[in-house]
Amino acid sequence: MQQQSEFAGAVAMVTGAGQGIGAAVARALAAEGAVVAAVDRNPGALEALAAELPSVRSYVLDVSDARAVADTVESVEGRLGPIATLVNVAGILRTAPVVELTDADWADTFAVNTTGVFHTGRAVGRLMAARGRGAIVTVGSNAAGVPRAGMAAYAASKAAATMFTRCLGLELARSGVRCNVVSPGSTDTEMQRALWGEDAEAAERRVIEGDPSAWRVGIPLGRIAAPADIAEAVVFLASERARHITMHDLYVDGGATLRA
Repeated sequence: MQQQSEFAGAVAMVTGAGQGIGAAVARALAAEGAVVAAVDRNPGALEALAAELPSVRSYVLDVSDARAVADTVESVEGRLGPIATLVNVAGILRTAPVVELTDADWADTFAVNTTGVFHTGRAVGRLMAARGRGAIVTVGSNAAGVPRAGMAAYAASKAAATMFTRCLGLELARSGVRCNVVSPGSTDTEMQRALWGEDAEAAERRVIEGDPSAWRVGIPLGRIAAPADIAEAVVFLASERARHITMHDLYVDGGATLRA
């Protein structure tokens, strides 16, 4: 007889669940039996995900809106039950050299990638702390650990979100709440493909082999990650198998950063 998953019937809230890594995380947690509160700004994407997964409940939300986040968390807990797992995936990417980067692009990037993590972490973290249990996982980026040309806003926002999550983990540790980060490298998502242009095959090859003109090493494992690769790491860190891991930053990038 197969043992029931520890996630069975538990509530997991996933931001940025409409596509890419967020959707993969929602699918992975649903496969473990969790009731998934899927959060995204795109109602159409959420409807498609909910149609695919009966255990998914949709919540249209902009994580940069503090009041909306607080209201959504209250609604999730009121309708579905206590949130046992929070996964922060919502993110945007605005690329440009720093000298050409606009104020709006910088502000928008931080509003979602960093302040959004603060909003959800604060709202859910205080509830988890009061209950004495819970797991928070933030999906960061390996760009938070190494410089990336043309990606200063994204890299800086992810670095800030990473350190925020680790600080949150320190503050909540004695309450029994664990907070960790998963930092992907290049992953086959719409965000990644938007960088590739028309010749996707050549662009993917450059990512895998490295691009000296962009001061970028390749991927030693010789492949782009699938969103499911990142989701598996998230589920592990959210699970009891990782019960003695907190404030950790797990790079899932095929060795691309040489763990700099």
